[in-house]
Amino acid sequence: MQHTPRVAIFGAGNVGCYVGGRLQAAGCDVRYIGRPHIQAEVRQRGLHITDYLGSDIFIPGNEVEYTQDYHAAEGMDLVIVTVKSAATAEVGQLLDHILKPHAVVLSLQNGLHNAVALDEHMPGQTVLTGMVPFNVIKRAPGAYHQGSEGDLTVQQSPAMISFQPWFESAGLPLELSEHMGRVHWGKMLLNLNYPINALSNLPLKAQISDRIYRRCLALAQREALRVYQSARIKTELHIVLPPSWLPRALELPNFLFFAAANKMLQIDPVARSSMWEDLQAGHKTEIEYLNGEVVRLAESFNVKAPVNSKLVELVHAAENGGRREWSGPELLSILQAAG
Repeated sequence: MQHTPRVAIFGAGNVGCYVGGRLQAAGCDVRYIGRPHIQAEVRQRGLHITDYLGSDIFIPGNEVEYTQDYHAAEGMDLVIVTVKSAATAEVGQLLDHILKPHAVVLSLQNGLHNAVALDEHMPGQTVLTGMVPFNVIKRAPGAYHQGSEGDLTVQQSPAMISFQPWFESAGLPLELSEHMGRVHWGKMLLNLNYPINALSNLPLKAQISDRIYRRCLALAQREALRVYQSARIKTELHIVLPPSWLPRALELPNFLFFAAANKMLQIDPVARSSMWEDLQAGHKTEIEYLNGEVVRLAESFNVKAPVNSKLVELVHAAENGGRREWSGPELLSILQAAG
């Protein structure tokens, strides 16, 4: 830890500000690149980083280098990309011209193929993929809160060795994996809940505590597991239950589910999905990079995924001004009819 790493966060929103704030508090030289309204908020309010375990970090606004200029990534040792998946290719094109040789680029994005898209545009750089298992919500301007548990999982690479102690010191221990494809497909099973949470209009803990909404998720997961089987995809998921058991566990009556899946319910009561936040803000969601991936995989193997197709359809309708709030019985009924 003798050399202080220079880190750029490209797409500094909820996850980017949270990860960047923790790294900066640990002593890293961090630059944040993102949207003008977040830049204004951080300048005025600073960065306030908290988590469900009680961590409380504040960085004054005059100590936060937040800019809209992508050239701020020039000369950085590590660039962490946290933009929405639809912007990944554009970010790769921008970074290709400004990064120093052998800079490390780490994708901490939702979706399966972002690191590949970045690597296509930056063949001279080390591009790695990672997975963020926890939820980050924006509680107030400049205030970002980790609402659920989990450690960052990052692709095994010698390039990460020098950064690993800094992440550890920041309270973001890295779990290194040689099978990130399996990790991403495993995480996808949990991410299939994003549209269900968004359409429920409930905090995550309240939604997952409701058996009817859990049955909706079980339908989507069981269908995804059938598609995985057709595609011979293996999954790696760092939870107590094997992935194939998830749908059955979700369908259990509440008293049994609460006893069997206590760890799954260690979620801050205010936590919500980023898809809910996108719908509330009138932004396009990442539904095509989540449930949409299952639908496209099914099509490529000539099998059907009607439940996940219906969730994609409902979220697109909500993006375009359609219904954004569904009760558990209503949503379950429409998904069962689709399936």
